[in-house]
Amino acid sequence: MTDIGVRAARQGVRRGADRIGAATPPGRDRAVDALRAAAVLGVVLGHWLVTALVSDGRTLRTASPLQHMPWLAPVSWTFQTLAVFFLVGGHVATRSHASAQARGVPYRRWLTARLARLFKPVAAVVGLWTVAAVSLLLSGTEYGTVRTLVKLALSPLWFLVVFAALTAATPLLTRLNPLWPLAVVLHVDLLRFGLGGPAWLGWVNVAAAWMVPYTLGAAWTRGELERRRAGWVLLGAGAAATAALVAWAGYPAAMVGVPGEAMSNLYPPTLAVVTFGLAQCGGALLLRERLRRAMRRPVAWAAVALVNLSAMTVFLWHQTALMATTASGLLVGRLPGLHTRPDDLGWVGARLLWLPVFALALAVCWAAFRSFERDGGGRGRRSRVVRAHRPSDRGAATEARHV
Repeated sequence: MTDIGVRAARQGVRRGADRIGAATPPGRDRAVDALRAAAVLGVVLGHWLVTALVSDGRTLRTASPLQHMPWLAPVSWTFQTLAVFFLVGGHVATRSHASAQARGVPYRRWLTARLARLFKPVAAVVGLWTVAAVSLLLSGTEYGTVRTLVKLALSPLWFLVVFAALTAATPLLTRLNPLWPLAVVLHVDLLRFGLGGPAWLGWVNVAAAWMVPYTLGAAWTRGELERRRAGWVLLGAGAAATAALVAWAGYPAAMVGVPGEAMSNLYPPTLAVVTFGLAQCGGALLLRERLRRAMRRPVAWAAVALVNLSAMTVFLWHQTALMATTASGLLVGRLPGLHTRPDDLGWVGARLLWLPVFALALAVCWAAFRSFERDGGGRGRRSRVVRAHRPSDRGAATEARHV
């Protein structure tokens, strides 16, 4: 590309960023959107880095570099960002519910509007993978391969179920102290690991564990976390507790599920992943002012706004993008970093080179399915990240649509 072309491209990006900035409501806390975007992208990159589909003849099976190189566990500390997402989700939902109450909006109408944008994109994912699974089985694909693919593709849905349940319970959680669900997680783990209780007790933590950052988000809404001291306490206490649990209580160092491991910190959630989430939430709170300053830059804010406008599409389709790339690569042969065992640094280097390809496949999925999220809030509903200005039937009014 010539210098003239580069300058023209930069000017086009700046003009687009300026339009997005001008369409952003002036009172919006852009740090909240930046944290949400970071949480979503963290999950996506984490899955792309630690999820491998190994080709054994006609069968694909899941594997992870953390199986063979456990010293890579810090990768999971960087990219396991679900606690931050629940923190932001709790803050936004409690603030939205309070606003709805002040405007006289009934709870049912408020909840329907919030859940519609979550679950309409799900219909597209489930529909496509239902057709794909049936087609693969009829074509003679190994059942184990189909099961692996469908499980990976639909694995993000567990998160949505939990998030939707917490959203529905927002009126009850608005004033709940995060120490209560934390105490539930602690006692469940004591029963499971200390007293030999049944393994199924761990699934109680699916709700209780993510309720901790969600109720922290409610405390943020109440103004209880505005002082930097709160962030430092959460960061320090959470990090210290996590280190102690890993070093002396036998919890795994990886904060994600590792195939073949007897114990997972995530499926179901353990006390270690909750204390780690507290540290993450503390760090997120400490970053708010820096993020607010950074989001004054038009290009940075435009990037964050675009991620937020398509957050559910990116989250729901990123595993499909990985699998589509893997399946397409099999037409060529077993490719390093894509179909080979993730057991050395050579695989890691090769996988890093595949990340732009995964991103391109995800961009194709985004282009095909983003309309499900765009229209997910129901008739006349659009994201409040930016305003959508359209002429009314009279040709003179300008309408700002919100979710």
